Amino acid sequence: MSQLKLVSAEDIAQHNTAKDLWIVVEDQVWDMTDFAPQHPGGAAIILQYAGHDASTPYRKVHSISLLKETLSSSKFIGMLDTSNVDPSWSKPSPQESAKVQLEHSKPPLFTLISCHDFESVANKTLPPKAWAFYSSAATDLLTAQANKRMYNRIWFRPRVLRDVQSIDTSCRISGIQCSLPLFVAPAAMARLVHQDGEKGIAKGCKEKNIIQCISTNASFSVEEIVKAAPNHSFFFQLYVNKNRKSSEALLRRVWDLGIRTIFLTVDAPVAGKREADERVKADTTLSSPMSGGKAVNDKHGGGLGRIMGSFIDPSLSWEDLKWLREQWKGRLVLKGVMGAEDTKRAAKEGLNGVILSNHGGRNLDTSPPAILVLLELQRACPEVFDKMEIYIDGGIRRGTDILKALCLGATAVSIGRSFLYALNYGQEGVEHLIDVLKDELEGAMALVGITNLSQVHPGLVNTNDVDHMIPDTEGHPYAKWRPKARI
Repeated sequence: MSQLKLVSAEDIAQHNTAKDLWIVVEDQVWDMTDFAPQHPGGAAIILQYAGHDASTPYRKVHSISLLKETLSSSKFIGMLDTSNVDPSWSKPSPQESAKVQLEHSKPPLFTLISCHDFESVANKTLPPKAWAFYSSAATDLLTAQANKRMYNRIWFRPRVLRDVQSIDTSCRISGIQCSLPLFVAPAAMARLVHQDGEKGIAKGCKEKNIIQCISTNASFSVEEIVKAAPNHSFFFQLYVNKNRKSSEALLRRVWDLGIRTIFLTVDAPVAGKREADERVKADTTLSSPMSGGKAVNDKHGGGLGRIMGSFIDPSLSWEDLKWLREQWKGRLVLKGVMGAEDTKRAAKEGLNGVILSNHGGRNLDTSPPAILVLLELQRACPEVFDKMEIYIDGGIRRGTDILKALCLGATAVSIGRSFLYALNYGQEGVEHLIDVLKDELEGAMALVGITNLSQVHPGLVNTNDVDHMIPDTEGHPYAKWRPKARI
């Protein structure tokens, strides 16, 4: 690409067939003739833009670097000569025009004052597939709904006549100083929401000094995301690939970027049945640069969570932690723990932490809300809180929810969907959501009578309404038969 030859739009337009196929992406002209039949999403989508500008659909799902990484340099034709381009060259397709109208229907950002507002706007303005993918949950949505409802059943026990004129929400998470006891949960393919995707989240997190956990299924490479927010701290979420060598190589890349904490997802050996996601056809151009996951449609539907997670190794077990420790010398956290017994096992294995999580209710419906699991740990194994950090996610929409989790022993909380909905407004939306949550947390702390997070304790909350739901034994309280086969 050293000789940047200029190519006219008129010349490019002549190469518009399957046997002679050029496209333009960000003013770069590429010969896709040989690649199109091998495209994971099929040749049809590339043929739609043969001899024309494909920048808009391309940037929705890919980074420009992917072309350079995938194609030989001999396929680079040159740069578009923009000096004589007809205005119709960059005219959006009818689908894009419709999206522009939707964009204009979004209310001004300053009018959004809660997580619920961001969700409501996203519901009305995101493309149907993006909304279906992010909002969907497993089967009857019982766990997804319970995640939120359980926080409403825990009540505060405020103290009064305290000096609360100065509130400090800062804390340390996995050894990193943060402005708030929360971090952004890993989420796949954020470019479905906004073209900046995970890079926009990273920039917003840096401005507000909170941590983003990068997903294995991110729409940008980990290098691109970290580069977007230099001198900022990140976590990385790992799905172990069936091809272990692929995961080993990925972990080396993560380490070389200075990331020192990984979150191993353990609650998704297979994908849950997310019917809303399955019902909306997937865009077959979607792919993840790190995991290699590619979107397709099949007899089950177009569920991105199911299809793009097909690389995940379902054989992963406790015994594999030895392998992982050989590959990763940093901090290791299990993401997706749903009970006291596995938490005790994690502590025994010397892990640095766990995230109590049911994957946002997206995998096993009727699995327990994480806030109830947090109470189970307090009842069944309170010693684990002194051995490792305990994080929690699922259903957290308010500053009061954050404070309740901290009072019950959580080190910090993780929030996913709300940040994706905030990304609908780009980096500015991410920053605004953080400000909203910070304001709510500060207000809740002042109103219960504390000024910093070292003062939280369980005496500030009343859990009587849910205490009967907390198990106090490993097994069933009265059904005592055991499995006939070894588990």
